[in-house]
Amino acid sequence: MDLAYLRAHPEHLPTFLTHQRIRETPVSGGSICSASRLTLDDGNSVFAKTWPQGAGTPMPDGFFAAEANGLRWLREADGVPVPAVVAALPRLLALDWVDPGPPDAEAAESFGRQLAITHRAGADHFGAPWTGFIGALPQDNTPVADRPWSAWFAQRRLVPYLRLSVDNGALSAAEVALVEQLIGRIDQYGGDEPPARVHGDLWPGNLLWGADRRCHLVDPAAHGGHRETDLAQLALFGGAPHLDRVLAGYQQEWPLTDGWSARVPVHQLHLLLVHTALFGAAYRQAVAGAARQALVAA
Repeated sequence: MDLAYLRAHPEHLPTFLTHQRIRETPVSGGSICSASRLTLDDGNSVFAKTWPQGAGTPMPDGFFAAEANGLRWLREADGVPVPAVVAALPRLLALDWVDPGPPDAEAAESFGRQLAITHRAGADHFGAPWTGFIGALPQDNTPVADRPWSAWFAQRRLVPYLRLSVDNGALSAAEVALVEQLIGRIDQYGGDEPPARVHGDLWPGNLLWGADRRCHLVDPAAHGGHRETDLAQLALFGGAPHLDRVLAGYQQEWPLTDGWSARVPVHQLHLLLVHTALFGAAYRQAVAGAARQALVAA
């Protein structure tokens, strides 16, 4: 099997893997999926993801289809490089292989400019025309055209994960009260804009810095959303390398509106609530801190 054959017949990939006709090398694939580098007969490689055997939860229907849809949609923007989808099967996703490399300041600034181009490609609505996931959790992508960003964000990106975090005991009454207070004031933060074409889960671990000295987007929860959400997520969990240069490049291409820096914790709260919903109370203080910062800024 060579790359041309695989592109033409992606449905044959599981058979070749089952019969060990392709060299498979395990690689890092994030916290959910099993991942490997597949080396084909012509020397080309692809990156493959599968739902791990023996996982505690079954793979949601449409999980890899949603990721493939998001990757293709982001790639169509012709902004940040996105690996091409080689095969999108019910239980397997294969992408063009990107040789990893170290981040540098020049690549970071270029990434910022390219991210602005991706965002500017826009979306018809908040949400997306495909079923959404963030991590292993469902994400409501039902398209919405008649609400401002703030109301949509509160109801589709904050409330569902707050409820899940309450149900699993990750948040106490004190944190819940803070988040609910913020949701009650959501229209006070301003910054409403038409929907941008966003990655949706853009913490630094979903940036793939390549040997080509470019930054590539992977593992999206793509949808029409607010561009500030992607930028705020880049600052989480230690922050993206050379984040100051990323922001400088972005501002050169598409300047942010007044007050964007004060809204950062509002946008971060979505992904932090996803983490309390998925991983429990370890992220409780991060949720509380973001909510407090946002309330002070309102």
